[in-house]
Amino acid sequence: MSASDPIGAAATADSPGGGGPLAGVRVLDLSRFIAGPLCAQILGDMGADVVKVERPGGEDARGLAPFMGGESLYTMTFNRNKRGMTLDTRHPRALAVLEDLVRVSDVLVENYRPGTLATMGLPYDRLTELNPRLVVTSLSGFGQTGPLAGRALFDAIAQAMSGLMSRTGRPEDPPTLAGTFIADHLTGIYGALGTMTALYHRERTGRGQVVDIASLDVLFSCLGTAPVACANTGEEPVRTGSRDPLSGPANTFRTADGWVYLHAGTDPLFRRLSAAMGRPELAEGPWASVSGRMADIEQVEQVVSQWTAATTTDELGGVLEEAGVPFGPVLTVQQVLAEPQLAARDMLVTGAHASLGDVMMTGLPMKLSASPGSVRRAAPTVGEHTDQLLTEVLGLSADAVRSLHDDGVL
Repeated sequence: MSASDPIGAAATADSPGGGGPLAGVRVLDLSRFIAGPLCAQILGDMGADVVKVERPGGEDARGLAPFMGGESLYTMTFNRNKRGMTLDTRHPRALAVLEDLVRVSDVLVENYRPGTLATMGLPYDRLTELNPRLVVTSLSGFGQTGPLAGRALFDAIAQAMSGLMSRTGRPEDPPTLAGTFIADHLTGIYGALGTMTALYHRERTGRGQVVDIASLDVLFSCLGTAPVACANTGEEPVRTGSRDPLSGPANTFRTADGWVYLHAGTDPLFRRLSAAMGRPELAEGPWASVSGRMADIEQVEQVVSQWTAATTTDELGGVLEEAGVPFGPVLTVQQVLAEPQLAARDMLVTGAHASLGDVMMTGLPMKLSASPGSVRRAAPTVGEHTDQLLTEVLGLSADAVRSLHDDGVL
């Protein structure tokens, strides 16, 4: 679509972005690794035509394991529903190509260090001159402002500096990383949310803007009550492992053949758990209230542990479900893949890959009743759609494209 058209103006089910709610929106994706690519992928899942630009040979993430058929599953996880092209942004002729792509795009997603776009010849005032309606989504470690704005940041550093690492693990253990790249994922999600909000603003005003998302900000905002409590009381929260720090019993408990997490922290839930255990008297006396149980939580958990350890996970689950006590077995990734609930929610889907055929991937967690997103294709191979995009989107002739190839621009 033209950058002057309203959202969805040229949208059809057969358009490159498909027929989702963002069909007709074109996203120029200059990002790499996780946060930026995930942000652009979410927009693509919702129907946007995402043009992923990589350097010749592909972005660095294509060298990261795990691999299947020589292709990086790391890269494929965050780049589905995109068309891919290569461009050597350091080549003198590349800037003109980038500027042409900016002119016909609605969104630009990048996760360079702040200032990098300017050194490439695309400071924000130039981007605005090229396309006043452009939404520029900039994802970075520390944001575009502040004393640390110029520093590089990886996910683990965000976990360390946000306070999350100090909150993760048992009190006797060292501060611990989360089991996934949580800062990168949440930064990508907030990036997509900010982008869609900016597009809505553009529909009312006709003007684009910068969406500035910092991983440190995002992760800090996810600490719940800990920062507020510390700021107002001066008390530093301590690590509690898998135990809920506010109410109990709510923790992981060993079963005869595995682990289960159960939450009976409220007074009504603890009464249900006590009855299911055959010991209703536990919910009387000092353990009748949350405060009483938390004052003696080690003993409470020991009693529950003795009960859960005597039965299998499946048997325990049946008892807890009948009693109305929230619980979940602790599953391995392999077990999760076989979970019927996820299958019922279409959280495992396939997408067509140019060299591997159908590839399994995670589904879309956003379910829209009237305008759902979709998985239309797996991640592109390096430069898979370069010639198509240059001719279809920019209108270049075959000779012009050939010249760019011959000069090493692509």
